Amino acid sequence: MTAFDYRASDNTGAVHKGVESAPDEQAAARALRARGLTPVKLVPRSGSGSSAVLADRARASTGSSPLKWLSRGSRAAVGSNDVLRLTSELSVLLQAGLPLDRALKVQLDTVPEGPFRSLVQDILTTIKGGKSLTMALEAYPDVFTHFYISMVRSGEASGNVGEVLSELADYLARSKAVRATIVSAMVYPAILLVVAAISVAVMLGFVVPEFESLFEEMGDGLPLLTSAIIGLGDLVSNWWWLILLVVLSGFSVLRNWLITEAGKRWLDTNLLRAPLAGPVLSKFEVSRFARTMGTLLSNGVAILKAAEIAQATVSNAVISSHLAELGPALKRGERLS
Repeated sequence: MTAFDYRASDNTGAVHKGVESAPDEQAAARALRARGLTPVKLVPRSGSGSSAVLADRARASTGSSPLKWLSRGSRAAVGSNDVLRLTSELSVLLQAGLPLDRALKVQLDTVPEGPFRSLVQDILTTIKGGKSLTMALEAYPDVFTHFYISMVRSGEASGNVGEVLSELADYLARSKAVRATIVSAMVYPAILLVVAAISVAVMLGFVVPEFESLFEEMGDGLPLLTSAIIGLGDLVSNWWWLILLVVLSGFSVLRNWLITEAGKRWLDTNLLRAPLAGPVLSKFEVSRFARTMGTLLSNGVAILKAAEIAQATVSNAVISSHLAELGPALKRGERLS
């Protein structure tokens, strides 16, 4: 048996502290929930945990437990992981029967100093001022998306904020998993491209010039292709700094152009036409649109509003421009299909 120091809240929001003895952390949490308490913090007492318990605690500190992340250090800014964890924990507390302000207060008591604590404090202050959760979230448009706020608004209208937040947490987790899959799939080709470019530059700048003296000693005329490669090697060896400057300048100009509307549309059009990346990107955008609209419709959001919000979540300009015709078509009485 292991002794666990716990901090838990009851249905009224009151916080209880004590010691619970159990074989492992999961058994201790079940025992607390059986007494009507929702665990907020549950850690083995110093010197009482076995190596397995300490391993579980280490895994929990990396995010496997939904209530442990608040004990971490503060971050430079509130990111998507913070939003996901806030949503997940708030849904657990609300579904356990705590009022919204009590649930936020429980979270605030365990959040370290930093931007995230300030955000939770501002939301709690807004709630205590008599405003809705939706109005509190609207003060942070860079943190909470239009889709997120609309989902919370639908939950407030139906009285199921806890369930809606649970669905939002699942949605955000799935979106994060999809993004991670796509990024991991693109990392390897990107690494190969960079390594290939560096290898070619090294070959032309250092290896090819070494062969030039060997060919000169042979005295025979060189084939045209060989002469061209040697000339290119001399160019890279003598003017590498100028070539690097031109490449960096061109990259900067291209990047500035791509952030314009015309540049973004050109890039998105060519990405969709790419042999391998195009179909993957198209399926990703369509699945995100469908998942967003389906989630909104299942929570009572009107179809016109759901179509508008879902279309805004699509980042590809070409697909987004086509989906922009969906709202006007529905207003004209056309079918969704």
